[in-house]
Amino acid sequence: MVKLPVLPVLPVIPLRDGVLFPSTEVVLLFGRKKSVKALEEAWSNNKQVIFLAQRKHGVSEPQLKDLYQVGTLASIDRILRGDEDIHALIRGISRVRVLKIEEKNGMFEASYEPILEKVEKSDELQAIARHLMKQFKHAINMGKSVELLNFMKLMNGVAVGEVADQIASTLDLSTHEKQLVLESSDLRVRLEMVTDFLAKEMKIVEIDRSIASKTQKKFDKHMKDTILRERMREIQKELGEDDDDDQREINDLRDQIKQSGMPVKIREKTLKELRRLEQMSMQNPESPYIRTWIEVMVELPWKKKSRETLSLKRAEKILADQHYGLEDVKERILEHLAVMKLNATHPDKSRKKAPTILCFVGAPGVGKTSIGRSIAEALGREFVKISLGGVHDEAEIRGHRRTYVGAMPGRIIHGLKTAGTRNPVFMLDEIDKLSADFHGDPSSALLEALDPEQNHEFTDHYLDVPFDLSQVMFITTANVLHTIPYALRDRLEVIEFAGYTDDEKFEIAKRHLLHKVISENGLLETQLELKHEMLKKIIRAYTREAGVRSLDRELRKLARKTAKRISSKEKTRVVVTDKILDEYLGPPRYLERMKERKNEIGLATGLAWTSVGGDVLFVEVATMPGKGEIVLTGQLGKVMQESARAGYTYVKSNAKLLGIPIKTLAKTDIHIHVPEGAVPKDGPSAGITIASAITSALSKRKMRKDIAMTGEVTLRGRVLEIGGLKEKVIAAHRADIRTVIIPSQNQKDVRLIPDRIRNEMRFVYAETMQDVLKVALL
Repeated sequence: MVKLPVLPVLPVIPLRDGVLFPSTEVVLLFGRKKSVKALEEAWSNNKQVIFLAQRKHGVSEPQLKDLYQVGTLASIDRILRGDEDIHALIRGISRVRVLKIEEKNGMFEASYEPILEKVEKSDELQAIARHLMKQFKHAINMGKSVELLNFMKLMNGVAVGEVADQIASTLDLSTHEKQLVLESSDLRVRLEMVTDFLAKEMKIVEIDRSIASKTQKKFDKHMKDTILRERMREIQKELGEDDDDDQREINDLRDQIKQSGMPVKIREKTLKELRRLEQMSMQNPESPYIRTWIEVMVELPWKKKSRETLSLKRAEKILADQHYGLEDVKERILEHLAVMKLNATHPDKSRKKAPTILCFVGAPGVGKTSIGRSIAEALGREFVKISLGGVHDEAEIRGHRRTYVGAMPGRIIHGLKTAGTRNPVFMLDEIDKLSADFHGDPSSALLEALDPEQNHEFTDHYLDVPFDLSQVMFITTANVLHTIPYALRDRLEVIEFAGYTDDEKFEIAKRHLLHKVISENGLLETQLELKHEMLKKIIRAYTREAGVRSLDRELRKLARKTAKRISSKEKTRVVVTDKILDEYLGPPRYLERMKERKNEIGLATGLAWTSVGGDVLFVEVATMPGKGEIVLTGQLGKVMQESARAGYTYVKSNAKLLGIPIKTLAKTDIHIHVPEGAVPKDGPSAGITIASAITSALSKRKMRKDIAMTGEVTLRGRVLEIGGLKEKVIAAHRADIRTVIIPSQNQKDVRLIPDRIRNEMRFVYAETMQDVLKVALL
């Protein structure tokens, strides 16, 4: 029987932060119960103990798994007891590896074995150690802080094996990095490792010195400027120049606060901030922020109002003079103004009257903004407009808090400051283009500003005080309704702006645009002659829009070309002819595709509604031998694809009724294409157009080119109601199409179409696909 050697067992003390190295001395504080117990046990016996570093600093009651396996055998040289903890002078002796550790008698105990170091005596090793000492002395000279005891011991000379441990104990390393040094038993590797760590620390010390030097220079300059300013003030006082600019500015701000008309509590808060500003040095970094905040507060229109002069006759005249057409819109606005006038003169002032928030919805260039300006003129109020297109940060509406650098009020408060009155006409443009992200939801911030129940105490984050918006007349604009958040849309009174007819565009150009364009391009009325026929040709051949923005651009282009000819003395006067139009504006862009149309098989004309008004839509269907499959192209959206499949199913299920050979369906593939493939298209209203084109292609019957149609189709062939009828009919009229097939359920909407267009159009009301095909197919 072999007798196993008895391994030595010693108390173990975990080190929460750092590593104890051999050949180093350190004073440690012991407070944890297990550590105190182990310390006292070692002190009462052979005064030796093992120190193991913890893997995680934050563990207050470490378990066996929380401790490294390699530690330091140390001796306890001295103990100083306190009320609750103990200080002890510890001296590291050698590296040890713990073999078995367990918890006994309220402390850790472990058996261990010493780690033998690999020491090679060579000149190269001596050279590495000397280089490390030289670098360490250089770090001391650069300003690295080291405990005096360790420094003196190193300077008095230590063995080569102790150099790495002594220096490593002074470096600012993580516990993991120090443990790597401790676990290295190869002296050469340890010396090289500590040399690398020291080099990194010297680089950090060098950067710290550079930053400290720059900071000191700035501080010295700041102190110098402060002292010089103080001396200058003293000299001014001695000379009797007592007009202190800073104090005079404080007094001016105080007077402005008192005269601003702020509510009492807000005035008290502003005066409190002014006293803070008065007491602090003007060189204080916070001073400019407080001053700017106070200046914004006094510039706001707390009590200033525009004197309202509301006359319905005057308002009607202004709207009529400045806007041609839009009769329904102008009538609705006059109704709104009439309600405002009656509310202002009503004897019962205590009753609740919620103001209506108008929302102008229509294509670009139809006059939404200019109508807003006309309303402001009719009311005698200031007009303010802010664009919300692309705004995705709530702070754009509600402002940034003053704690942020560069903070400023939100757009609403800034707009009121610009207007200078508390009751302007305030236009929020493009609210359909708001977006939300991690910065917040600006539409939610708008709710507080627009909601009559809340906006009497609208709080901007920058101001941090409530401001009354109840007297502001808010008007919003949008191109489409469906992208406006429901909670916001629910608070709006929608007024739809339909697109202009060609005749209305002609009148607008003749009465307003042409004179403005000629004047703004430096021309005289006699220098550019544009006859009515030529103006109508520009409208029909060079523009295709619901509004008049493109028309304005074309007229400006014409005026610029004319100005160039006159400036270069090529001509003294330009009379616009077909040749001039072709030369100045290029060839016509929109007439050819309608002129080239003819009655064809599988080609149907539909009508579409877009955010910029109505448009004509063509659907092409081609057939080919195959397996009865359907191909859809032209960037069709999901709804439009489903509508096309529904139309195809209707045709297949009614093939016999439609005169289509049933046997050919299973052997025929059809391809449905909607031209202008780069433009995305969606919606169900092209259903009857697609179904008609499919029927035409499979039955080999031509479709009439002079008929357009719109309507949703079901599998049973019923034609369902659609939206945007007015814009679609105007688009058909613009394209010289005078017969339009529409769902019978839309008959009620025909009265909304302008009289002149309605009288020139023939409407076919369809309840089923049979009603459509009777008229559309030849």
